[in-house]
Amino acid sequence: MAKLTNCLDTFSIYVGTYKKYNEGSIYGEWLNLSDYSNYDELLQAMQELHQDEDDPEFMIQDYECNQFFIKQKLISECHLSTTIYEIAEQINNSDYDFEVIEAYAECMSYYHKDVSGLLDNLSDSYYGEYSSDEDFAQDILEQEGSIPENLPSYIYIDWEATARHLMYDYMSSNGYYFRN
Repeated sequence: MAKLTNCLDTFSIYVGTYKKYNEGSIYGEWLNLSDYSNYDELLQAMQELHQDEDDPEFMIQDYECNQFFIKQKLISECHLSTTIYEIAEQINNSDYDFEVIEAYAECMSYYHKDVSGLLDNLSDSYYGEYSSDEDFAQDILEQEGSIPENLPSYIYIDWEATARHLMYDYMSSNGYYFRN
């Protein structure tokens, strides 16, 4: 069994069944998604967990995961998308840390299951990680050659105002910067 890394490492679900719940039991078990290589393996584990029922109707009673998966509507109180592993694989195979992808999705209010489109757009707009808008503005302007190398000592740049105006064309989340 292959183990996925990165975005599914902290993803776990508590799986019960509707029948047990309706009978007053919340019996189930926490399952870590990273312990399974695909949705079918996870489904098999859920069926083995509730083998005392003929045709168990699974109930995701609780879950712990990154907000990205919730906002993408890949998991909810009683739903886990069957494409979760394919999406995780696309994310894990990308050139970006999961935090960068999550920040971009947050900036774009991008909530859709087509992660490949998200990753394509990300590659065109990602500028890097900075500690502040001012640091970002200074770095961008220096890279573009907009600032002469040897400014006279009597010239000062208001980086706060420059960053404020520059950020009309950029967006950021959690220190990651992207072009609009």
